[in-house]
Amino acid sequence: MSFHDNDAFRVFCTYAGLTTVKMMSLSVYTIMLRMKNDVFMNTEDKQSKDSKVGININDYIERVRRCHRNDLENIVPFLSLGFLYAITNPSVYSATMCYRIFFASRILHSIAYLTPLPQPSRALCFIVGWFVNATMAWGIISFGMF
Repeated sequence: MSFHDNDAFRVFCTYAGLTTVKMMSLSVYTIMLRMKNDVFMNTEDKQSKDSKVGININDYIERVRRCHRNDLENIVPFLSLGFLYAITNPSVYSATMCYRIFFASRILHSIAYLTPLPQPSRALCFIVGWFVNATMAWGIISFGMF
């Protein structure tokens, strides 16, 4: 079976693309906030002599950066696990639900992080995404074992 004929892989490609674009949008958002607030990390990035340079100068920009870092820590494993899961030939329904739930958990996690909503909202979103990754990992390991 080729990747082209694997419906689970095609669904993975859709959600991998959506999740990656979601993650990339946070870096663009950070840049926009830095320029709007004239706050930069490096002296060579300063827009004017009054620009602020350094860490933790703008709490909201730092919050966006932490949200982006959290995406990196969770979406990169999803991309690997989702790919491997898709090639184990799971049911299309199972794969679709894993990918869909993970994507929704990351969207909701970002909303909870950036709003900010009170805990445990952010933690619950993280746990749901982690559980999806763990489920796919178990499916991959089980496939290899039997």
